[in-house]
Amino acid sequence: MKPKLINLLTMVEHDRQLKIFAKSYIKGRLLDIGCGTKPYRDLLSPFVTEHIGIDHKASLHSKDNVDLEGTAYNIPVPDASFDSVICTSVLEHLEEPEQALRECLRILKSGGFAIYCVPFIWHLHEEPRDFYRFSKYGIDYLFTKVGFDVVELNALCGFWGSFGQMLVYNLFRFNRGPIRWLKIMEVLGLIIQCFSYILDKIDRTEKWTSNYMVVARKP
Repeated sequence: MKPKLINLLTMVEHDRQLKIFAKSYIKGRLLDIGCGTKPYRDLLSPFVTEHIGIDHKASLHSKDNVDLEGTAYNIPVPDASFDSVICTSVLEHLEEPEQALRECLRILKSGGFAIYCVPFIWHLHEEPRDFYRFSKYGIDYLFTKVGFDVVELNALCGFWGSFGQMLVYNLFRFNRGPIRWLKIMEVLGLIIQCFSYILDKIDRTEKWTSNYMVVARKP
């Protein structure tokens, strides 16, 4: 199991939900805020005419897929430039999320949709630039406050999904020496996540979700 598969559960549910939402809400010119390596380019390509990625110059990711250099607070395009926006796992790293949402509203055309994925139960990551976690009520308040209409707001998993995900992340602290050479932790992590995924389907307790995905419309 490659390091990125430590968060297998989140990836599977995120991509499944994003594809469902994309069919209904993503079209035309798409802006990918905090695009990194553009991991969703292939998934979204059937729905858009253009996929523009923006990231800041200090990004930890490769710049090969970045089309615009800027920040979530300052996107160097005119008003109403895009039909759609996606922004995944970025809002928690911004000191002023409200300001970033106002900038998204500015560059989105009237009637356009923005899809955001934000964490609710998640460990500290990309420190020290890790500032917020969001409940569904906080998400609804924040997006509505800046002028969006919240259309969809879904939990990506329940208690068992979050528990399995966090357990695997914690166990991987011990992935060194003979344990790493024999890939014991990789096999154990995969078993835990698969078992947690099944339990999550049987007993869906969304109050314990790791992440939310929100679809917001510019009036």
